Amino acid sequence: MKIIFTHGYFIKEDEKEQEIMRPYPPLGILYLSAWLEKNGVDNTVFDTTFSTKKELYQHLEQKQPDLIPIYTNLMTKVNVIELVQFIRSSSILKDTIVVLGGPDVTYNIADYLATGADIVVIGEGEQTMLEIAQTIAQGNRQEFAHIDGLAYRTSDGEIFKTKARKRLRPVDDLPFPNRKKINLHQYLHTWKKHHGLNAVSVSTQRGCPYTCKWCSTAVYGQSYRRRSPKVVVDELVHIKTCYNPETLWFVDDVFTVSHKWLAAFAQEVNERNAIIPFECITRADRMDESVIDLLKKAGCFRIWIGAESGSQKIIDAMDRRVDVHQVRSMIQLTRKKGIEAGTFIMLGYPGETEEDIEETIHHLKTSNPDHFTITIAYPIKGTGLYEQVDALQTTVNDWNTSTDRDRDFKRTYPKRYYDYAVRRVVNEVNYHKQVLKGQQFSLAATKLKLKSVAAKTGMAYTKRFL
Repeated sequence: MKIIFTHGYFIKEDEKEQEIMRPYPPLGILYLSAWLEKNGVDNTVFDTTFSTKKELYQHLEQKQPDLIPIYTNLMTKVNVIELVQFIRSSSILKDTIVVLGGPDVTYNIADYLATGADIVVIGEGEQTMLEIAQTIAQGNRQEFAHIDGLAYRTSDGEIFKTKARKRLRPVDDLPFPNRKKINLHQYLHTWKKHHGLNAVSVSTQRGCPYTCKWCSTAVYGQSYRRRSPKVVVDELVHIKTCYNPETLWFVDDVFTVSHKWLAAFAQEVNERNAIIPFECITRADRMDESVIDLLKKAGCFRIWIGAESGSQKIIDAMDRRVDVHQVRSMIQLTRKKGIEAGTFIMLGYPGETEEDIEETIHHLKTSNPDHFTITIAYPIKGTGLYEQVDALQTTVNDWNTSTDRDRDFKRTYPKRYYDYAVRRVVNEVNYHKQVLKGQQFSLAATKLKLKSVAAKTGMAYTKRFL
């Protein structure tokens, strides 16, 4: 039986992604590939990141796989739908079974099955995918009711959803992602060329125990399951030996959830000479001076500390359960300790006013992180935010050609207002950074201030007249 894992991220066909140029290997399908291989099921991976749709389509028709599992998320949804439609229209692939998995399928089961997919995997995919492959290998290509954690159309055309798959435990049973199935060196070269340092992504945990209303837990659930420090360092030793990257990116939602785990990890990685400089994400309420010291000891050079807003009112509305003053303090302490600090900002959350946005600007000026990113809030299906604004949605989009990012809802101000607001925050905060350097009268600072004033004018005009 031929199995080809793939996904729908084509950097060559996305101008915005070409500007960003931060490609990460598809860890999800690399874990699935490794799990099947561990259990004696041969498979290959067609990594689309540096390829094209045409090349993928040609490869599939040439290899004629029996089974094509495809990873799907918000970014790749439209490409994945096109891929499924291509497979269904190809006479060469008419007998190929298409399986979709990933965070976007859980709350869109009927829609994805309607595109032509045969099965959608709900939640973690390793055990479910293995049982699907074993079932098909035994000649059963139609009935999958005995497999937990999926949905499919039965022979009479009805959608049948099996019972939920129990979460995988212990996660130390997971093999390392099957990085040998892709050209990882191409990722390293791309990062080095565009950002000066290359990077490899690593996952140490599954699930997140927190309840932020805008965040999706569709795959791993609201849980906390973590590989032991020894096993994680085993993987780092392997990565260092095989690829010797300059940096690591830990993809975990909250890297410092467990201080006990972090202390053991810092000790293990030092004792085994496996330190690779890394960056990670965490929360201010899971940080203090000792945690920052442990992170530095383990090799951390950059910490992203989530806040999403500088307004405590909005943070509370998000159910972030963190104090904005603590966020500022931890950003400042991180920098004082010689580690770069980054933070995330979200504008346009329900109930946010112009005063809240000014509080966010004050927050960024006061904490002065080395890096910050800004997004405009959008409701992901299945989240608390989606439920909150579902009746307030102002857009009606074609599901097949749009994503949750395209959903809009009635906010405090018109949509265009927030485009100006993003520019206002970025330029005002970067102007302040010039002031702190004593360069407030430089040409660069003047341009930033003018852009900030122009954006604020645009906000005022939009609020009044649109």
